[in-house]
Amino acid sequence: MKTILEILKILKVIQMINKMSVFECDLLHLKKIGDRNGHITSINNNQEIPFAVKRIFYLYDIPGGESRGAHAHRECHQFLVAASGSFEVLLDDGITKRQVLLNRPDLGLHIPPGIWASEINFSSGSICLVLASHEYNEADYLRDYKDYLKYLENV
Repeated sequence: MKTILEILKILKVIQMINKMSVFECDLLHLKKIGDRNGHITSINNNQEIPFAVKRIFYLYDIPGGESRGAHAHRECHQFLVAASGSFEVLLDDGITKRQVLLNRPDLGLHIPPGIWASEINFSSGSICLVLASHEYNEADYLRDYKDYLKYLENV
């Protein structure tokens, strides 16, 4: 017969399995159409990305080597593209960290809710395009890492 402590450990493992992981942040290749005169890449709701876009914004004029982000969302999905230049995204699910380089406009990163993400090491002149599944809502943001870890315990 299992002790209560053993059962609690098993429940904790099951809970961790059911939580979002950094390995569920997909790096997606987007179709590129063009020739020597230039290229175009389009993104359609629920086709190239796994959600409908309700908000679009972009980060620019970020000095080389600087960082942005450092937050998680409760409900909002995000899709990040290096529209110009390059940057890295440091992903964290409270257990595992993963770093992804974005440096092509036909490559994007899907970040589901519940993942802490920081955009780091921007190249000079880079542009980070963000497609979001929700309109801006401050209550959806987890901006303090300690609060994020507490949130994970209760999910």
